[in-house]
Amino acid sequence: MKLFSSYVRRHYKIFILMAGCGAILLGVLALYGAPLEGVGYGLLLCAALGAILLTAGFLQYRNRCHRLEKMLLTLPESLGELPEPKDALEEGYQVLLRELAQKSRLAAADAARERAEAETYYTTWVHQIKTPIAAMELLLQSGEMDGELLRGELFSIEKYVDMALTYQRLGSESTDLVLGEYALDSIIRRAVKEYARLFIAKKLSLTFSPTELTVLTDEKWLGFVLGQVLSNAVKYTDRGGVSIYARGETLIVEDTGMGIPESELPRVFERSFTGMNGREAERTTGLGLYLCKRTCDMLGHGIRLSSAVGRGTRVLLDLGRGESPRE
Repeated sequence: MKLFSSYVRRHYKIFILMAGCGAILLGVLALYGAPLEGVGYGLLLCAALGAILLTAGFLQYRNRCHRLEKMLLTLPESLGELPEPKDALEEGYQVLLRELAQKSRLAAADAARERAEAETYYTTWVHQIKTPIAAMELLLQSGEMDGELLRGELFSIEKYVDMALTYQRLGSESTDLVLGEYALDSIIRRAVKEYARLFIAKKLSLTFSPTELTVLTDEKWLGFVLGQVLSNAVKYTDRGGVSIYARGETLIVEDTGMGIPESELPRVFERSFTGMNGREAERTTGLGLYLCKRTCDMLGHGIRLSSAVGRGTRVLLDLGRGESPRE
């Protein structure tokens, strides 16, 4: 009964048209004095023909509905099994369904890729963070209460946790971004102070030339980028040091480390790309520069690298408004 009511609602205009035409025909014939028996017989024939056509249409409508219900239960992978469209409207709906299905498949594939990448990242992250924890445990078991060594391992744990939180925030809808005019030198000094123990531990020099720039940015997020750049510079530099200076509105962080092969430079900002240095130096997530690129894009800053194996790396941060980093 519900299906029949649906069919009637779908074709109610046809019923109204048939009733209206019958009433008009009856009125006209009555005005011309046509015998009522003949008029009634004609109307009866029209009603019988209409009933046959409507019944056939209802049966076809019911079969199509049942077929769609079965498809809904089996959830086919493809919409190619949809009934042939009867008109342009149904064809339009089917095109819309296929477009939505395609977008749904792409969204599901993206979500699956994101889950796989997140699982890979956190698996690697767990292995990374276990290293300083194990080192702290060994120090405590040996009775060597060296505060500096313990603080160094605790610092490593803090940085790993900060990176994990940043990874989560960049993937969420809210990034607590607060833009404002900030003194760049103040942000640089905080980042340098935070990573000073790493320079001391590896006996690397640090040369900082004040930039005297004021930039439109978020000081916390830009501080994260500078921290990651300094961390990489120290990690892959064994001799010499790191220089921080500006050219125009481009901040440059230059080290004398092992450098990056030219063939890898186009991929350094890809997610989970570790490169030869990352594979040889230590187990790494390959997310540091990826997060830097994501953060710079969010802030409206530019970032790129120039490097040569054995000669060090330069990271160029364009802190201007809409310009590309320049050497």
